[in-house]
Formats: sequence, C-alpha cells, structure tokens
Amino acid sequence: MNTLNRVALGSQGLQVPVEGLGCMGMTGGVGGMSVYGAADEAESLRTLHRALELGVNLLDTADLYGPMHNERLLGRAIAGRRAEVILATKFGFEVDEQEQFTGRLNGQPAYARKSLERSLRNLGTDYVDLYYLHRADPQVPIEDTVGEMSRFVEEGKVRYLGLSEVGPDLLRRAHQVHPLTALQTEYSLFDRGVEETGALQAARALGIGFVAYSPLGRGFLSGDIKSPDDFEADDSRRLFPRYQGENFYKNLALVEKLQQLAAAKGVTAAQLALAWVLAQGVVAIPGTKRRTYLEQNVAAAAIAFTAAELAGIDAIMPVGAAAAGEAYPAGF
Repeated sequence: MNTLNRVALGSQGLQVPVEGLGCMGMTGGVGGMSVYGAADEAESLRTLHRALELGVNLLDTADLYGPMHNERLLGRAIAGRRAEVILATKFGFEVDEQEQFTGRLNGQPAYARKSLERSLRNLGTDYVDLYYLHRADPQVPIEDTVGEMSRFVEEGKVRYLGLSEVGPDLLRRAHQVHPLTALQTEYSLFDRGVEETGALQAARALGIGFVAYSPLGRGFLSGDIKSPDDFEADDSRRLFPRYQGENFYKNLALVEKLQQLAAAKGVTAAQLALAWVLAQGVVAIPGTKRRTYLEQNVAAAAIAFTAAELAGIDAIMPVGAAAAGEAYPAGF
C-alpha cells in the first residue's frame, strides 16, 4: 500500500515520496545520550518495514548515528529489499576506528572515501542513493570535498549528492563542482532560519531539492512535552537551549497556540506542524521509531490549508521570531 505522492527532489532525476523517514532515533545517540528517548530495536525494525508498506521509502541515516549502529540497523531492515529503498546517509562528523565521535569535522577527500566504504559495509549495499556531507569542514575547501564525492558518482557507488546545513555561498560553490540534488537542513515552525539566510531560496534558484529534518521541532511541536521533567534523564534534548529554563516555557506557549489551531481543524498539533512544512513545497523527513507516529505523520501529508489558515499559523511563528533559544548546544 503506497499512500504518498512522489515528487522530484531537485533537478537531477531523483524521485522521492513527499515524506521520508528520519532514522536517527532508532538507535542510541552519541556520548551516552539517547535520541529523544530510549529506542526499542524490534519496534524500530517494525517501523521501517511499515514505512516501506506506506511508500515511505526515503530512509535517512548517517554514520554518526550510534555511531554506526543506525546504518547497521537499516542494513538489516532492507536486506533482500534494496531495490525498494531510496537510501540516504551522511559523513563529515569524524568517527574514529573505535567508532567514537572525535568531536571534529573532517571533510578531507581521503576521509570522505573511507567514510563511504565504511557506510556501504554497514548498510550491506554497494551503492547509496543520496550521499550527504553532514557538515562542511571549515578547514577544507568545499571544492575538495565535493570533488571527491563526485568521483563516487562516477564510480557508481553513489547516485546523487547533497549537503547538510550550509549557507547559500557554500551551496553555490559546491554546485559548481558537481550538480547537487539536495540540501538538508533543519526547518520547521520552530526554526525558519533557512528563509532568513537565503539558503532555501538559493537551493530553489539552483534547482536543488530541499529536505527538512526535525520538521516537528524534535518532537516538541507535538505538544506532548509539558515540562522539562518529561524528558528522560539521558534524553539529548536536555542539552539543547530551546528546551531549557525560560526558553522551554516560552516555546511551550507557542505550541499551545498551535494546538488550538490544530483542534479547530480536527488534527493533532504534530500533524499541523508537519503539514505546514510540506505546504512550503519541500520534502520532510520526520523522525520516529514507532509505527503509531509514523502512520500519523503519513496522514499529515493529506492535510490542505486555506490561505487564512496559513496566515494564522504564520502569525504565531513568523520568520525571524520563532523558537526561543539556540538550536544546538555551544560548539556543536
């Protein structure tokens, strides 16, 4: 059963569902912290299989997640079903031989190749559909990193290239080296920074698709979190400024206003927030590790808005005045 529309991601030929699945939370995080709560591997596998049934076959992972465990979980999930899947993974946060994050970025060509070969082994495949540079290394010219990534395409190990969390200037420079298919960046009613920086507009002008991660504000836009104490002790959101102290309660007040709009429309706040992202003409990859939430997210793709409803949402969380607090802890 395939319930999702498919769209062109960028102008290089890749067709994807309007919603993919962010898989980061399906395994443990980095540094002993969980990704938005403890993961149940068996349920994660069931969620991945259900996603494929629903046509959510754009699966997004990275070598950092786990590290490595997330890619290996996906490899198990898609064994014997590789042709059904659009597989996206990333590199750039340096992971050492002991499979630990070193705290550094590494965009060196040699490291890019090492990372790809390692990811292919983890995923149990001989090619990746969409390979991203997770973060640009400020010590390495983007031309050098993307130049090596372009050779992966020539070798048939990667089909399409993307970047994550870069501004318009780096995006243009990289695109001159090899045509990019996607820019992946955080984008939600909580974080409309890509509209402020011009990254979203630049991607559209260049014919590069846009993939929104954390379209539900790391789950906060669901309205299920009412107090900082609702986060488990090892939940990584405890480290994020947006979910700490006064920022938490300022952001909760915004979510409560969204909940009122959602109730009037007969949908959940999470569905309203996700449908708003999709209404911007981008592809979203909401993350979940449970089938129930997956199915609710898929249902959100059918939600349409009137101009008045969009204006009402925009009035609550306009560009330049969204969530209180920084998106990441200092130094990340």
